[in-house]
Amino acid sequence: MARYIVKRILYSAWILLGIMIVTFVLFRVSAGDPTAVLLGKNPTPADVEAMRDSMGCDKPLFFGRWRVTERYPSADFTGGRSEFPGVTLPETVETTPEGLRPCFGSVMFHRQFANRESAIRVTLSGTGRFTVAGLELVLSPKGTSLELSDAPDDLAVTGLDPDSLLIRAGFERPNRAWYDSQALDSLKELVTFSAHFPYVSFFNFGNTLLTHESIRGKLWRGMLPSLMIMLPIFFGELLLGIILAMISCAFQDRILDRLIVVLSVAGMSISYLVLIILGQWFLAYYLNLFPVWGWDSPRCLALPVIIGIVSGTGSGVRFYRTVFLDEIRKEYVRTAAAKGASPLRVYGLHLLRNALVPIITRASTVLPFLFTGSLLLESFFGIPGLGYEGVNALNSSDLSMLKALVLLGAILFIGINLVTDVAYAWVDPRVRVDRD
Repeated sequence: MARYIVKRILYSAWILLGIMIVTFVLFRVSAGDPTAVLLGKNPTPADVEAMRDSMGCDKPLFFGRWRVTERYPSADFTGGRSEFPGVTLPETVETTPEGLRPCFGSVMFHRQFANRESAIRVTLSGTGRFTVAGLELVLSPKGTSLELSDAPDDLAVTGLDPDSLLIRAGFERPNRAWYDSQALDSLKELVTFSAHFPYVSFFNFGNTLLTHESIRGKLWRGMLPSLMIMLPIFFGELLLGIILAMISCAFQDRILDRLIVVLSVAGMSISYLVLIILGQWFLAYYLNLFPVWGWDSPRCLALPVIIGIVSGTGSGVRFYRTVFLDEIRKEYVRTAAAKGASPLRVYGLHLLRNALVPIITRASTVLPFLFTGSLLLESFFGIPGLGYEGVNALNSSDLSMLKALVLLGAILFIGINLVTDVAYAWVDPRVRVDRD
């Protein structure tokens, strides 16, 4: 058993690494630069550079010697525009949708702020011959780079051909190390090693983008309210579903069985959101049985838990009823009944015990999705759990908090799968977990 658990933990570590890579691509590559959201409409270039440096979003994705800078204004000259902040165009320039034609004039890029680093890398895309800071280059549409050890205050880019075309210009400053990258920062968020005790720390997600609070602290604070909602819903839905499914099997094809099936299908058909609104209006507002909003007493949890149980019980009853009906036709059930065993012993001991494997399978798939369901419950009832934090992070475009919640959900799913595999062997001796 111990060998199997170790193997599964190592296997899960690879899965978590793959999830981290996918999450990194989604939140770092696809989401773009977060400084535009954080700094407003007209931030200064120095503020943009400082923010990017603190967040690490100016680093190369995986490795590289250079990182993005705002010391000179990067520009896209396509579209036919004639004005670019921080860039002076010559009088002989021709603006076209394809780019600029300097016509033997110099396009001047002005340094936007002082920087202690003097080196700079200029990447220009276009066609034709140009001089950059006195050095001649033949530009390529894919980009041609030039490294300068001492960048001037004004960087002149001069076209040497009448048909020379300047499309884009980008600038980079030296990186601290070739391996210092955004991918490495994402890996450090999961595990970080240090020379001091405890020598290793996990889940260092940094601070939120807007309030600059510790993300790990917010996760710990939100975990208790979420567990106080998720666990009662999980166990309540599980027990109620099993009990109703057994009653339905005991009265198969009778009025009670059909009533339970109809109510189960109706519960599955009603939207989760409709149940929340109906519960808040009828039970909390109209009958005044529960608080509508807040986190002041255990009564605040009662209504969200009831709604969660009602929402999930229908599908559970349908699944467990099918499993029980399949088991109840087998020989061991008829043999136990023929020997005079009471219905409670037949259903509660023999039937339930042999149906535990599919029950555990369904429970393992439902539990991670309760985390997603709590997003709506906590948001509608004002409960400061992980779901509430996730909705706030989504509304405020707090990508750091959202990424932490995604990784936390992945870890929860992987851990539940590991516990499920071990539980199979515990409830059914025929399941072997020590095979290679």
